[in-house]
Amino acid sequence: MNVQDERIHSVCQSLSLNAIAEHYPALAHEAAEGDMSYTDFLERCLKAEQHERRTRSRAMLTKFAGFPVIKLLDDYDFKFAAGAPKKTVQALQSMAFVERKENIIFLGPSGVGKTHLAIGLGYLATQSGIKTRFITAADLVMQLEKAQLRGQLESYMRRSLLGPSVLIIDEVGYLPLQGNQANLFFQVIAKRYERSSIILTSNLSFGEWDNTFAGNTALTAAMLDRLLHHAHVVQIKGDSYRLKDKKKAGVLMPSTETVPD
Repeated sequence: MNVQDERIHSVCQSLSLNAIAEHYPALAHEAAEGDMSYTDFLERCLKAEQHERRTRSRAMLTKFAGFPVIKLLDDYDFKFAAGAPKKTVQALQSMAFVERKENIIFLGPSGVGKTHLAIGLGYLATQSGIKTRFITAADLVMQLEKAQLRGQLESYMRRSLLGPSVLIIDEVGYLPLQGNQANLFFQVIAKRYERSSIILTSNLSFGEWDNTFAGNTALTAAMLDRLLHHAHVVQIKGDSYRLKDKKKAGVLMPSTETVPD
């Protein structure tokens, strides 16, 4: 590296232009070989920096989201889950629901891919530069209770639950909530109402939700009112994708589960 290269690297580091510092020698060589103008060379340097920053941003957003695994919408088996409305899911990929602060609720029996679709949309959101957070309903309530005991409920909600533009709450209804837990869950829904989007998955029909939320029909009705006011409700029929091979082998009987109302 000559003296001029050292000066350029030093300036790039001071301005946090790491991609330009890394790629400008190769880009300069290509520009000379291709007889490019100075402006063309500058544009290519800036695009290299832009690409690098977008890549880093997407990686950071994906890490922050806390997905248990990465699921892609393209990998979802619509042929097996014949009850999944493909056109509806494809329309949601535009991320317009985030701009309109709308919610998405996936309903259906276990194993039909509700979590897959929720993560797929969440991951697509991160790749679009949208701050997203994934958490199960059980973990959400546990974290809320911990924060409440420490006197940090407001700060935890503001930092982790109200900041993301998309909050994914998975597996609502798998475990019943006690009175205080139901109240804490309601606070999350109420505070995000018409401010940012929620993607929620549940194996229960809406008529069964009051059993999950401590039998509190008033609280459940108020929560559903906020969730459904601006919402896309996606109902999925079908058998469990995870158990399909066992059913083919005759190990399990076909499912008799019905679609939630």
